[in-house]
Amino acid sequence: MAKVLVTGGAGFIGSHLVDSLIKEGYQVVIVDDLSHGKKENLNSQAKFYEMDIRDSRLEEVFKEEKPDYVDHHAAQMDIRKSVADPQFDAEVNIIGTLNILENCRKHGVKKVIFASSGGAIYGEGNDNLPFDEKSLVKPLSPYGVGKCTGEYYLYFYRETYGLDFTALRYGNVYGPRQDPEGEAGVIAIFIRAMLQNESISIFGDGEQLRDYVYVEDVVRANVLSLNKGEGGDVINIGTARGVSVNELFKNLAEITGFPGKPVYHPSRAGEILKTYLNFSRAKTVLGWRPEMTLEEGLKKTGDYFKKNL
Repeated sequence: MAKVLVTGGAGFIGSHLVDSLIKEGYQVVIVDDLSHGKKENLNSQAKFYEMDIRDSRLEEVFKEEKPDYVDHHAAQMDIRKSVADPQFDAEVNIIGTLNILENCRKHGVKKVIFASSGGAIYGEGNDNLPFDEKSLVKPLSPYGVGKCTGEYYLYFYRETYGLDFTALRYGNVYGPRQDPEGEAGVIAIFIRAMLQNESISIFGDGEQLRDYVYVEDVVRANVLSLNKGEGGDVINIGTARGVSVNELFKNLAEITGFPGKPVYHPSRAGEILKTYLNFSRAKTVLGWRPEMTLEEGLKKTGDYFKKNL
């Protein structure tokens, strides 16, 4: 039975991934410092280490557990925080990733799955929407820079030490367990505010386009990547559909019965106007395509928050 170490396994995406891996028969080890992850998200069948990925004691986890695979989701995920404090962002997302890769090299890990970002690294002014993996990379935030840097380090470790990897460039992931107080989840933030009849803020004119991909689809891509795609793959995980914030607001207001109108504010630094992702390579390499429609995914997410807020 293969063993997978999941960093960030108490978080939104990571906890869903852990649940799926256990159902598939993998042994799972979680490393999470609980700065954003939640204890209630932890699967009792996984072994849990409460630890920062920058911690030198991480090597003891690798020595003890001897994972076959590492799926790396732990990160500083707030684009605004990365702009305000790029040094902290780099410490977590670059130095932390290096700590993981060094331990993978030392302790015989077969492959790393890396949660990258299709939403943050392609930048602005590219005309070939939806972006494919050959699109120009020009991030507008330190968060995006950190994800690009992580990919480059993965190339280095593969070429120099033979450590295989797949980097999955996500669109905007949403679904149950997303933190409505959190850093990047506009859908969760909107649903919480609507259910509590609070005002809704939209930054910019609301016509910025994002690619919203459901968490179960993202998890499926991770599980497939353990045994498919070799030689250092970079793969977009999205829907090839751009959805505006105004459209999201309208759909979620219908789901929640929210009667109000949004309040518009100036755009924020580091945010991109239009980004959505071509998933043709995921279809070819992984046999993956998105299965959840936006409408059904929003309804499932809304139902979760109605029960769990």
